[in-house]
Amino acid sequence: MKVLQANKFFFRNGGSEAVMFQEKAFLLKTGIEVIDFSMRDPRNSPSDYSDDFVSYQSYEGATGAGARIRSALKLIHSPEAVRNIGRLIDRTRPDIVHAHNIYHQLTPSIIGAAKRRGIPVVLTLHDYKPVCPVYTRLRQGQVCSDCLGGRFSNVVRHRCADGSLGKSALLYAEAWFQRLIGSYEQVDRLIAPSAFMHRSVTAHRFAPSQVEVIHNGIDCDAPPEASEDDGYALYLGRLSHEKGIETLLASHAGIADEVDLAIAGTGPLEEDIRARYPKARFLGHLTGDALRETIRRASLIVVPSEWLENCPMSVLEAMALGKPVVASDIGGIPELVLDGETGLLFQPGDRVALRDALTRLMRDPDLRHRQGLAARRRVEEHFSLKRHNSALLRLYQGLLKPVHAPDLLHASPQFSTPGE
Repeated sequence: MKVLQANKFFFRNGGSEAVMFQEKAFLLKTGIEVIDFSMRDPRNSPSDYSDDFVSYQSYEGATGAGARIRSALKLIHSPEAVRNIGRLIDRTRPDIVHAHNIYHQLTPSIIGAAKRRGIPVVLTLHDYKPVCPVYTRLRQGQVCSDCLGGRFSNVVRHRCADGSLGKSALLYAEAWFQRLIGSYEQVDRLIAPSAFMHRSVTAHRFAPSQVEVIHNGIDCDAPPEASEDDGYALYLGRLSHEKGIETLLASHAGIADEVDLAIAGTGPLEEDIRARYPKARFLGHLTGDALRETIRRASLIVVPSEWLENCPMSVLEAMALGKPVVASDIGGIPELVLDGETGLLFQPGDRVALRDALTRLMRDPDLRHRQGLAARRRVEEHFSLKRHNSALLRLYQGLLKPVHAPDLLHASPQFSTPGE
């Protein structure tokens, strides 16, 4: 079997890339050939197919009317991406094209290029782009469902893209064009990393049978590492409004003498919140062993998101290391964190409830230990990387006739999840 993976970034830019590289490693280990398709970027990992990647595209800072128009048209439809992936498919003849994060730099138009050549297409829904032109389901910082029914003109009416009429109109044009040519509708199977995502995209646009829930996975084959508890709560992620970082810091300000809070990450709010909340410890951007060690020594992980999180890898990473999670009861998070069992949930934006959850766990080391052990068990039973890969391989096999890959793994990925 040959699988062509398409993603606009070919370096670890976020959760979607982490999932893609995990899947690539599994496929190669299984003996399946993987063909890469992405955008050229000096940060990219090495690839034998880099000559086929599209030119680097940045949609920030284009000057002049002509440059802005050209950038806008490439955002909606990339002739270069369609041309390059077509040549790559013709040369390598993959059995399946698996698209991840492809909009803007690659554009969903590449789906049609694969389908015209008779290649089945799988698309992982790392965000809400097919049902929300701004992809986050946020309007002026608040959760929004206005476009779920296909009324994409709402993005212009509400100026959802940074309050800009021009940006919002461009995203409306993009959504309208992709629906006109039926890019997403041509996908043979969509992967929803959470049951919440499944409900969001099947409410009006896709048939439930077209979308399969396969939660993200984390490697937990090795015995759990010896966990430390150095007495601090840890936030790891982007420092931006939708992540709830301001709610967390405001909540922590009243308990700073009791709770040590460490912040790992960077983002647009960094300079402002560093100045306003000096009692928190800002660690900057951490990766690799440094990040893992910081998680391993934390007392708990806090995820105060105020947008509809899908299946955040940060939560799975924390649970795999035996850490309880204090998190917002929003999106796909309650499918991972069981309130009172593997952590504590609170209503998004509720500073008092967040404060109470933090102080409750920080005052009770035995409770933290019990919930951390339960978190590790839950990951092993429901969110292991082996389970994820088993489901992925079965999905591929189901799309191919005759089947080209052995059924190596047998555990079912399905289990019941809480309601929306």
